[in-house]
Amino acid sequence: MTHPIRPIDDLLVSDEQENNLTYFAFAKPDQAKPALAPTKASTGALPDVLAGRYRIERLLGVGGMGTVYRARDLLSEQFGDPAPYIALKVLNEAFTESPDASSLLHSEFVLTRRLRHNNVLRLYSFDVDTECQRAFITMELMRGLSLDKLLCERPLGLPWKELRDIALPLLDALAYAHARGVLHGDLKPSNVMLSDDGVRLFDFGLGQVEAGILPGLPHLSRDRFNAWTPGYAAPELLDGQPLSASADVYGVACIIYELASGKHPFRRLPSTEARAGHLDRELLAPRNLPKHCWPALRTALALDAADRAITSAQLFEAMSANPSWLYHLPGRRNRTS
Repeated sequence: MTHPIRPIDDLLVSDEQENNLTYFAFAKPDQAKPALAPTKASTGALPDVLAGRYRIERLLGVGGMGTVYRARDLLSEQFGDPAPYIALKVLNEAFTESPDASSLLHSEFVLTRRLRHNNVLRLYSFDVDTECQRAFITMELMRGLSLDKLLCERPLGLPWKELRDIALPLLDALAYAHARGVLHGDLKPSNVMLSDDGVRLFDFGLGQVEAGILPGLPHLSRDRFNAWTPGYAAPELLDGQPLSASADVYGVACIIYELASGKHPFRRLPSTEARAGHLDRELLAPRNLPKHCWPALRTALALDAADRAITSAQLFEAMSANPSWLYHLPGRRNRTS
């Protein structure tokens, strides 16, 4: 059956809609006009069941940009899945009025899906509920303890054996992501979990791909969201410079230092304040960290990006009890104090 051709006027959209990357995601079939992408006024409350399939059960956590719920996959349950439970992430209401907010969520899905690593959270799908006009991601449901909660329980830090069992999988996951051209952008203890299945790195919501990787994926600006975590974001990010692998190295180094000592290397101050106060000159090696690991970690904590001459893969090597490698570290003699 053929459908009548719609008038040209019905096909025209405003400049604002045309530039809205989520505009057509919320169009319902056979509508005379596409539905507007969600705004603060038009976005509906989150229903009990999203997209007719995922029943929201309870809140799991709220981050800077997104909220995560435990949900039950009713379709999987109908087909006899004994464990139909998943985690489901939606954007916080404060961000739904932004024209490309849902595209940021989709970008997170695409970036994380690119990473097939045992220590990276597994994502299942990106979907849209057209009734309430909300985009969402479904992912594996993790059971365990995030590192920020672990640190609350272990204020003196972890002994080396426990620390190594966390640091090495985390660094391996980060090095893998960097090798695939994916930058995380928000390395901090609350974005790493000790699950029943091991260490999991998650929340690539502020992540990006390096130039030339996934060329069809828009390079969306995160600047107006002001979502960097000041205590773990490298100074150059807070200065407005673009995200880099080196900035990720700084974030993961802060995590490892905190796990080893129970304290943040710069008293949780914004890294720009730590730089202005030259706090890096006061850094001492954590007592739970082997001496041969300190030069590499010290380099990774450099507040000047030019001095942070180490990659995530090299930091992994240093933490893997390979002290002979450290003698090739640039400027090692000046950074061992």
